Amino acid sequence: MKTVSGEIRLRTKPDFDMLDITGQVSMFVAESGIKSGTVTVFVVGSTAAVSTVEFEPGMMKDIPASLEKIAPSGADYEHHKTWGCDNGKSHVRATLIGPGITVPVIGGKLPLGAWQQIVLMELDTKPRDRTVVLQVSGE
Repeated sequence: MKTVSGEIRLRTKPDFDMLDITGQVSMFVAESGIKSGTVTVFVVGSTAAVSTVEFEPGMMKDIPASLEKIAPSGADYEHHKTWGCDNGKSHVRATLIGPGITVPVIGGKLPLGAWQQIVLMELDTKPRDRTVVLQVSGE
């Protein structure tokens, strides 16, 4: 069993930025030399998320609109009272989506669907420098 770790560094925009990182993850997997196993994709921080999505303009509108219904911007979050900040919704949204995913590696490639991309979602109210940790394990 072999494990290779690395990272992707990105600068994001505030209040919902979605970045397609599929190419970077695929390249990392290919360069790892691992043909069969898994890759974990994990964002460091509690106000961003990683998922898969059909990366297209409609989803760029649908996802934030749906998140606004679930964790509205104008809600009275206890987090604001505790820390004197404005990103309670960001923490709730990131918790719901999750900080990472695990994707199988088969034949040295990611078996993603034709319309399935790996994305980083910035949910914070400020731009951020983000680190996405990648770890490929297998043979």
